[in-house]
Amino acid sequence: MDASLLNDIIIIFGLSIAIIFICHRLRVPTIVGFLLTGILAGPHGLALIYAVQEVNLLAEIGIILLLFAIGVELSLKDMWQIKKAVFVGGLLQVLLTIIIVFFIVSEIGLDFGEAIFIGFMISLSSTAIVLKLLQERDEIDTLHGKTTLAILIFQDIVIVPMILVTPLLAGETGNLGESPLILIGKGIVFVLLVIIGAKWFVPHLLFQIARTRSRELFLLSIIFICFSVALLTSSLGLSLSFGAFLAGLIISESEYSYQALSNIMPFRDVFMSLFFVSIGMLLDINYSSNLFSLF
Repeated sequence: MDASLLNDIIIIFGLSIAIIFICHRLRVPTIVGFLLTGILAGPHGLALIYAVQEVNLLAEIGIILLLFAIGVELSLKDMWQIKKAVFVGGLLQVLLTIIIVFFIVSEIGLDFGEAIFIGFMISLSSTAIVLKLLQERDEIDTLHGKTTLAILIFQDIVIVPMILVTPLLAGETGNLGESPLILIGKGIVFVLLVIIGAKWFVPHLLFQIARTRSRELFLLSIIFICFSVALLTSSLGLSLSFGAFLAGLIISESEYSYQALSNIMPFRDVFMSLFFVSIGMLLDINYSSNLFSLF
């Protein structure tokens, strides 16, 4: 490991400990503490961190592990119960947000394509931040928690058609990538593979691995399944986090789901802290203050 990266990680964790301790005494959510750590240590703050790109790569792992853990805590049965919330609630949220933002932005003077694109961006939420807040409050299994999860899942899915439409909004028609029918076909095949893996393949595989009584082998197998499914969904045009969530659903159908969750939790918490710190490092306070001054 590069010494500069190790130095940056030590700075991040040391500063996080101090700030989160203060936040805990003030009853402020830990996410706020991590964001403040990133703002202070980042290039727009005290510039204590030099290996910013490397930290961002580690932060991506935190998102993957968070969504994987959420998936393990649920099941395919739970997802089937919220299918209406996924497609109806998610569709209404995205469409209404785009329409409202479109009319507001159009009044400012932007053209049709720009207004729709801004609507696309505002209609999407940070899955990692929202689910982390719900998890800290133990609200994932509540009605509003599951509804929120359903809408976030729809947002991760609807990113694909948004990406396909964006070049059209900019007036480009030459290179639109794969056709929507091909993407839909890939998605259907992938869903079938997830169901088959959850019901038959993965439970049998984990049973054979558990028989070895090797903790290292079991942990490596869980991480391999998580990263492999995440990478596969990314190759289909979906997000890595959505693939990690599906990998968690696959594991949840196994009798070893609780063991998998307990093994992955420490890694999830460490990498998730780096994710929220990396978000804070992106915030330029001077730019934000100038932006607010325009209003």
